[in-house]
Amino acid sequence: MRVATDIGGTFTDLVAVDDDGKVTVGKSDTTPGNFEKGIFDVIEKADISLKDVKMFFHGTTVVINALTEKKGVKTGLITTKGFRDVLEIARGNRPDLFNTKYKKPGPTVDRHLRKEVSERLNYKGEVLNELDLKEVDEIIDYFKKENVEAVAISLLHSYKNSDHEERIAEHIEEKWPEVYVTTSHELSKEWREYERSSTAALNAYVKPIANQYLSNLENKMKDQRTENFNFIMQSNGGTSTFDVAKTSPINMVESGPVAGIFGASILGEILGEKNLIVLDIGGTTAKCSLIEDGNVKISTNYHLEQTTQYAGYPVKVPVVDIVEIGNGGGSIAWIDDSGSVKVGPKSAGAHPGPIAYGKGGEEPTTTDANVLLGRLSLKNFDASTEIENIEKKFQEKIGRRLQSDTEQVAMGIVKIANSNMLNALKLVSVRKGYDPRDFTMVAIGGGGPMHSQDLAKELGVKKVIIPATSPVFASWGMLMSDLRHDYSQTLLMESGNADFDRLNKEYQKIIDQAKKTLKQEGMDEGNVVISKSIDMRYKGQEHTVEISVPYENLNQDNLDSVIQDFHNSHERLYSYTLPENGTEIVNIKAKVLGKLEKPKLSKETPIKGEKLKEERQVYFEDSGWTNVKVYTKEFLSEGERVNGPAIVEEKTSSTILNDGDSLVKDAYGNMIISIRGNENEL
Repeated sequence: MRVATDIGGTFTDLVAVDDDGKVTVGKSDTTPGNFEKGIFDVIEKADISLKDVKMFFHGTTVVINALTEKKGVKTGLITTKGFRDVLEIARGNRPDLFNTKYKKPGPTVDRHLRKEVSERLNYKGEVLNELDLKEVDEIIDYFKKENVEAVAISLLHSYKNSDHEERIAEHIEEKWPEVYVTTSHELSKEWREYERSSTAALNAYVKPIANQYLSNLENKMKDQRTENFNFIMQSNGGTSTFDVAKTSPINMVESGPVAGIFGASILGEILGEKNLIVLDIGGTTAKCSLIEDGNVKISTNYHLEQTTQYAGYPVKVPVVDIVEIGNGGGSIAWIDDSGSVKVGPKSAGAHPGPIAYGKGGEEPTTTDANVLLGRLSLKNFDASTEIENIEKKFQEKIGRRLQSDTEQVAMGIVKIANSNMLNALKLVSVRKGYDPRDFTMVAIGGGGPMHSQDLAKELGVKKVIIPATSPVFASWGMLMSDLRHDYSQTLLMESGNADFDRLNKEYQKIIDQAKKTLKQEGMDEGNVVISKSIDMRYKGQEHTVEISVPYENLNQDNLDSVIQDFHNSHERLYSYTLPENGTEIVNIKAKVLGKLEKPKLSKETPIKGEKLKEERQVYFEDSGWTNVKVYTKEFLSEGERVNGPAIVEEKTSSTILNDGDSLVKDAYGNMIISIRGNENEL
């Protein structure tokens, strides 16, 4: 059996597939402070014996939580003389231009713990000043006195020549083996010293915590298992072994959310849908991403805590291009000082949770609003309360202040949540030059199927896919993932005067390093798949566009084809081209996959039962209260059509069909929805 678990802000999810293709799913409360307990709770709830688990995949929020809650360890930074304050100076970019109270992000390492060594390299990586390890000894003594637990090393131009960083790291490990050491070149070999220093500092900040968490989890599972193949989900949509993850835990910063995006690309491949907009609504957040021609978008320009008002902290590691907002089922509705209703980002979480959970929740949430509108039934909650109690809380907190009926308040909350999600969906599509009408929406997470049809209608999307394991789809995505490592190297040169011998040799160095890492993870070279890309820009520009390189070796003929692809991509993204300026190569990149054996996918076994569960009143904005048929998903047969208005329920989710929408269930249990009015959008 292969088992995948994903820790979310509200729930811990599980998907297991045995050798016959039988799928088992589970969901239990997340247990903050002791996440391992939530994992073992959901394994027990799903009635799975650990001795049957051959492969274990895991997505965790332990890294992102430690970073956002500022609960990492005391960290020191060693850098080149004159660059001690790079973390404090940061960038001058102001995302909120007219905010006179704007403040830059504070440095992740206190100034007295940022120490300098007098080594120096030039931009070519040539040594100008030699490294003096006696200076490092003095720094070690000071860090020990200050009870530092982790050290980050980020030297100028180390992306070109990492020798000095390596020597400092070796010296520290020899003199002070118990401290955790991070070097910037291990994480990124792209230029920009602020971004590299920030990434190294953040990795060091969480490294002891991630190591302890993964070791504890591994040790607790070892005693009860005969085979111990353990994989952790990374932010690039692939997995790595626990040992590799312990070295660079910053690669787990978006460990959980990206699994659902990657899973959607696999599902799209199975269903023949290559262009997808993915909407993942959980208990705490909503995540959106775009997949073009089967390719998940990866970026090294990720910023932790970035908002439209706050620059956040750069993390220069490969992360799936994802937009995440604080709107989920548990998002709390509240009234601001101006009297406007807001939804999120604060969440009721798993404890106490929404009022409907019956665990003492007092604040109105999106889940409660859907209950009041008849879209969710209290019968499906493990612990529930009376609907009158929810109505009372809505009136106390919001209704009386707005002088509105309960259903108007509930509908307003759903509309505000939808508006927030619509903006996020536009950020990954329209704002990047894509027409949503060219894409199919995949709705996942417990809340995805409830909101997706309204959002698809707004965007002009013709079709929505609700996967068979939608409420726990991130875990399903992990089971379909491969070992993956992404590598990049800054290599600035004019494309019109390219040194192809150097280009191809540098690519080969990256690929050799990748194969070595995969070999250490137990991967046979015959199962290694490599894809290359290149970052390009017009001369005089600052930032780049990534372009695929589908060639074994670059030469002038195929580089011209890559340059033309760059012009086309630049025009789509920015609506103009500058071919007369000439182009430059900035970074070369390689994506390296170690292909893991996938679980067998079996068709859904028909289950006999009464498919029509009940009829109940459901509130729609256009038609008000409407008598709606409610179907049980597991009893619907393959190819059977359900016409809206209707609801299709499963234990942990509900799919809402508006008037005119139609749903068909396929052989694998996925639900395919056609959106009324959007069929002839193009």
